[in-house]
Amino acid sequence: MKYAVLVGDGMSDAPVAELGDRTPLEVANTPNMDTIARDGKTGLLRTIPRGFPPDSYVGNLALLGYDPAVYSSGRSSAEAANIGVELGDRDLSFRCNLVTIVDDVMEDFSAGHIATDEATELIEALDASLGSSATSFHAGTSYRHLLVIDSSALQDADVNRLKAIQCTPPHDISGQKALNYLPRGEGSGLLRDLMEQAVGVLSSHPVNIKRMAEGRKPANWIWLWGQGWKHQMPSFAELHGVTGAVISAVDLVKGLAKCIGLEAMIVPGATGYLDTNYLGKAEHGLRALERHDFVYIHVEAPDEASHEGNAQLKIEAIEHFDELVVGTVLRGLRQFDEWRLLVTPDHMTSLGKRTHTDDEVPFAVTGTGIDRDNSQQYDERTASSSGWAFLEGHDLMAYFIKG
Repeated sequence: MKYAVLVGDGMSDAPVAELGDRTPLEVANTPNMDTIARDGKTGLLRTIPRGFPPDSYVGNLALLGYDPAVYSSGRSSAEAANIGVELGDRDLSFRCNLVTIVDDVMEDFSAGHIATDEATELIEALDASLGSSATSFHAGTSYRHLLVIDSSALQDADVNRLKAIQCTPPHDISGQKALNYLPRGEGSGLLRDLMEQAVGVLSSHPVNIKRMAEGRKPANWIWLWGQGWKHQMPSFAELHGVTGAVISAVDLVKGLAKCIGLEAMIVPGATGYLDTNYLGKAEHGLRALERHDFVYIHVEAPDEASHEGNAQLKIEAIEHFDELVVGTVLRGLRQFDEWRLLVTPDHMTSLGKRTHTDDEVPFAVTGTGIDRDNSQQYDERTASSSGWAFLEGHDLMAYFIKG
């Protein structure tokens, strides 16, 4: 049996007034996802357990079949795994965004989707100026980077305070007064100090001077959030009995793959943005199924459009996902005697709120051994009327592979 999971990050939504009180999924032309719904079954899925932050780390952890209440170690620990930073038993990691803040307002949580080569220069400058035996900065991709704190000299109580610091994701506060959302809680002074000191390093760096001269947004702040620590969890093969590969442009998803023993494939042109190589991801996924039984393809584009609050871009991203990823994989799977295909978001991303929510999301599954229901299309309204739901999101993967 061959298994393919296709994740349109954040593509589900609440009804949008400008779309006639319909969701982007209801408006978008999605013939391939509709085919999956008609040939199989649809339902609702809770990927974000109550009390957990509605982020892609929690959502993808659950989709891969791992209970976040048992296995969550914080999103930045997965990102550390992807960029080759091995966390010690008492290390803490924090996501380090390069952002643009103007007049105290979070103008852009991605610093204009800064290029990786420019960002790497800035992170290296930060590490040279602010790094120490206890703190180090590590370059990732585009605006997404990492701070690691060596807490081996701290008491357990101090480490627990650092783990409990209240941090706000920068994409949650677009257009808002950023300084109202600085890290809070005991031990947060260390993070605030680093963020303040980084402003001086970044403002005078040649990369930012050039960006401003060219009319581009400067990466003039770092934003620390998403703390994590060393993962302890079984491999995907141990949990589900199959080997597989993951395709994503996002560090945390690729890092999760590495943490659970899945192959993290590199696809040229996969950007994690609206210009990503949709077709290349699908084609690489089908090649992965020549040597594995499972592939997990994650596409970030609908989420990015949601964070921008742009309904038309979100519809376009969903349509590209449907045509180039879902359609390609659906056709390719038919070469195998037995196969199953699952399509789902990892969480909802609201256009109105421009951030993630913990609402249930629609999924559709088809293939060998999957009974049909009466669904005619893939969207939130159809899924909610199906009467089928996984309220413990991590249970869906066990059903998909073994049910």
